[in-house]
This record gives sequence, C-alpha cells and structure tokens, in this order.
Amino acid sequence: MAAARTGAQVLAVDFAPGMVARIAGAGLPNVAARVMDGQALALPDGGFDAVFSIFGVIMFPDWRKGLAEMARVTRPGGRGVVATWQDQGAATFLLLGAIRRRLFPERESRAMPDGVRALGDPAGFTREMVAAGYGTPRIDRVTFDYVLDVALLDDPDTVFGLSPDWVDLSADDRAAVIAEARRMAGGRPVLPIPSTALISVAER
Repeated sequence: MAAARTGAQVLAVDFAPGMVARIAGAGLPNVAARVMDGQALALPDGGFDAVFSIFGVIMFPDWRKGLAEMARVTRPGGRGVVATWQDQGAATFLLLGAIRRRLFPERESRAMPDGVRALGDPAGFTREMVAAGYGTPRIDRVTFDYVLDVALLDDPDTVFGLSPDWVDLSADDRAAVIAEARRMAGGRPVLPIPSTALISVAER
C-alpha cells in the first residue's frame, strides 16, 4: 500500500489467500494481488524495478530459494529490499521470550526459523544477498518500540498465537504469562517493547 501511494504499479503476492484478499479488497487501480509461492514465483525474469520482502522470505522453508527468486525477478539495476528481525524475532515474540525465561528458566525456547537466524547478523545477511544474485547490500539496523495495547491480553491468542513458544504452554502457564505481562505494564494502557530489525537494500 505504501508503494502504491507513490504511484507505482504494484503486484502483491502471498501464499495465504486471506492476505491476498485483503489487498485486493482495497480496490486500488494500481495494485494487483495474487496467491503465489515465493519460493517459485510464476513471474518473468527481470520484470520488476524493486522487489520487497518485509519479514516474509525469512520465514520460508527454503529461504535461500526465496531470495534467489526475488533476485531473478528484479531487473538489472533494480533493487531488492529484505527486512529481518534480530535476536528472537520482534515485539510479542521478544516479550513472550523474556517472560518465559523469567517464569520458566529451566525450559528452552524453540529456535527461530533458519532464515531469521542466518540473516540476523549483517555479515551473514550480506553473504546470502550476494549468493542470491544481488550486489553487496547496504544494511541498516533500526530499533523502535512496538506498542502493545494491554487490552489485547484479554484475548492472548491474538497477541502470542504466532509464537511456537506459546503453543506448548499449559493453560496455567499461559495464565501466568498474561499476569506477568500485566505486571510489566504496571497499570499503563500500553506496553512498549523495543524491537530491532535489519533492513537490506541491494542492487541487482
């Protein structure tokens, strides 16, 4: 949507039909949306001036293939932009991890996907972007406060449901996590969670 507001012709792709439907439902004349596998894009070589994956390709089972597909469909001289999280993901993933370490120090957290771990440091990020077919990227580290609306803790699956570290908790464990998150908020309506991302911009 941000790209569309600049006047660009945009193709948005996702493997989830619901995500594609949300974009298509906006009805913007310069935006097309299609269900597609980012590991095997049904698109011609070099057809795009810029290709973006914002916290997407890092989650792919074959994230290297995803990066290579991004480079393949970027025109020579065009740009690829990839964003990834550092540490253990972002926002509520970090919050849940911190609470688990405090409440259940004997339990190991589940590992983040391979793509997040491999691209979580600038050297590895640079190496993989070049291996995919891009030039040496510029990588910026960006830290910001994700603000959690504490009222959302009334339905904690909407907050933590995407994290594998939430799925394996018992009902009592989950109640303890929610109580700790509320304690951390200290009565405030919002809870800031510092999150750090790496953003890579590379020319094809």
